[in-house]
Formats: sequence, structure tokens, C-alpha cells
Amino acid sequence: MPAEREFSDDLDEWLHGDTPKTLGDLGEAFSEKSFAVTILLLMFVPSLPLPTGGITHVFEVITVFVALQMVIGRRTIWLRRRWTQRELGQTCPGEAVPFIFRRVRWFERFTRPGLAWLFRQRWFIRGLGLVIITFTVGAAVAPPFSGLDTLPALGVVTICLAIILEDVVVLGIGALIGAGGIALIVTIGAAIAHAIRSRF
Repeated sequence: MPAEREFSDDLDEWLHGDTPKTLGDLGEAFSEKSFAVTILLLMFVPSLPLPTGGITHVFEVITVFVALQMVIGRRTIWLRRRWTQRELGQTCPGEAVPFIFRRVRWFERFTRPGLAWLFRQRWFIRGLGLVIITFTVGAAVAPPFSGLDTLPALGVVTICLAIILEDVVVLGIGALIGAGGIALIVTIGAAIAHAIRSRF
């Protein structure tokens, strides 16, 4: 009996195939999982603890738009034509896609699908879309140059990995990371606001 095909095998085949590597082609290649793959690619840069000069806000706006489509129950991603024709190399750093592929491959070695049936329920995916929007907005409103956007963005990336691998344990980890990041932003933001009010 042949071994079950892993998601990373499909991703590797697509990366090294002759088809265009655009966001639109990504949606056609991975069907419903294209939501998770697309958001993972978009939020990969915001999840890095590096200065990005505000470019992450563009990715976050697109992520919210894609996640909203998860919430309303769309089965395929709709994006403006200029985005569907955009090469992934123009959207992510040149080495991001191979790096993400290696991470997916690594996670597949150590994770086992847990409660996988949940990830095939429309209501569950819609709920995850709301969580992704919450964490993405949290990352977007984090104080600039504070690095506080990293944790909510990393939570989104981890949740997307959970959707791809259908692993509820990875999902829990992503939820904890994202929620911790939001709590940190709220706590530090409140402290900053209090300090400003006390000086005036």
C-alpha cells in the first residue's frame, strides 16, 4: 500500500513545476487550503522580528480581506486582478517560499493529525477566519517599531500551519501565541497611554 501523500509533497511539486507562481495560481493549485497557504505566505514577513518599513501593513490588509472570505464561507479566494497575477517573489522575500516549505516539511515529521475532521467543517473554518482577523488586526495596531506585532503574526502563521496539517495541537499553540501577543499589546499600550495622560 503506497504511503499517504503529504501536503509538502504537493507544495514541492507546485514550487518546482512549470506553472506560474502567482497568488491566483496558488488558489487553483491548493483549493480550499489555498486560504491557509496564502495567509501563511502573507503573514510570514510580519512574524519576523525585523524592521520592515511599514510594508507589513499591506500584507495585513490583504490577509484580513482573505480571512473575511473564509468567514463568509467562500471556497476559493477572490482577489483583485493585479494581485492574482502578482508573482510570489514580488509578494514575499525571495527565500521565503522555500523556507516556509522546509518548515511545513519539518512540522509534518513531528505532528499527527488530531481531530482532523474539525478542519473540514465550514463553521470551524469560519471561526478560524475570525481568529485570524483578530490577530492580524492586533499585529497591525501594535505600536510601530516596538516588535509587538511579531507574536500575533506568528500566531496567524502557526494557525495556518495547523489548518494545512489538520492538527489541533498546533492550532492550540498558535492560538496561545496570538492571544499572548494581543494581551501584551493591550497591556503595554495601556501603560503607554497612562504614562502620557499622567504627564499632561
